[in-house]
Amino acid sequence: MQYKGNFHNKYPTESFHSFQFFKYHSFLGFTGGNYPFLFYGQNQTDLNKSLVTKYFKENGFITSAANDQCYIDNIRTFHNFTTEEMYDHIFALCDPNNSHININTIRCLYGKHNIEYLIEYTKQFWEKFGNNRKYSIIMDNHGHDGTLTVIKYIDEIIAIFLKKLFSNNLLKDTIVFLLSDHGVAIPSIYYSTNFYQYEYDLPVLFLMINDRKNFTYEEQYKYIFENQQIFIMAFDIYNTLGNIIYGKTYDMIENSTQKRLTFKSAYGKSLFHKINPKERNTMKYKYLGKKGISNKTCV
Repeated sequence: MQYKGNFHNKYPTESFHSFQFFKYHSFLGFTGGNYPFLFYGQNQTDLNKSLVTKYFKENGFITSAANDQCYIDNIRTFHNFTTEEMYDHIFALCDPNNSHININTIRCLYGKHNIEYLIEYTKQFWEKFGNNRKYSIIMDNHGHDGTLTVIKYIDEIIAIFLKKLFSNNLLKDTIVFLLSDHGVAIPSIYYSTNFYQYEYDLPVLFLMINDRKNFTYEEQYKYIFENQQIFIMAFDIYNTLGNIIYGKTYDMIENSTQKRLTFKSAYGKSLFHKINPKERNTMKYKYLGKKGISNKTCV
């Protein structure tokens, strides 16, 4: 997607602004350790909040999820939602040929990449509900291989999907997140290399933003640009989603009671707000560091 470097003065609505966060850091090298921070805003052992879908639905969003994680442990761990947290529409693709999540082959079913089915479902969802407020998530596992090559085969599929939505004006007032929950974590031929040790805790995060009407302040574009080079965590993504849900009201959610009852974590900030690098060295973040954040340098 086209990147507009001159976004401080001009925000053309006919193209996306793309941002890559180079210092996005995972807590642990496996999904179970990062999922609660991303989608609950807190540790798995202290979940007194609801899944993100509850807050989206309460604020008028129609929700959907499409995933190819259908083995029993994953369903029990990550999809045991309460009624109010359930996605409005769910599509789970179960491939009998790929019963385990860690395989070194392209995921295919009936002559198509598995992700093509997830994308088609999401495309129909996006078209069906037109101008309604929507939140949709696609969870794909092509990155779960030890060769680091399988993931590249879905790049073009995702690009075509986004371009079609864009050309049909279906991404108006939309923010697209492309992210992984952790870095290279499957033991492989790279296990003993410095590359593996660094990439283990460094996931991927891109934001693509269309139409400046999503925000009311020019500074927010400035901040998100600057935050590309600042150490961020899953809490920041969680609060960014909350910022999208509540808009201006998000800034007024400050005390612990409000945060507990709304989509705002006591840790982290929205990526659309200024993040002071010095904040990442406070006792709060040192405490979080003991919970699993490594001290590796992010390059």
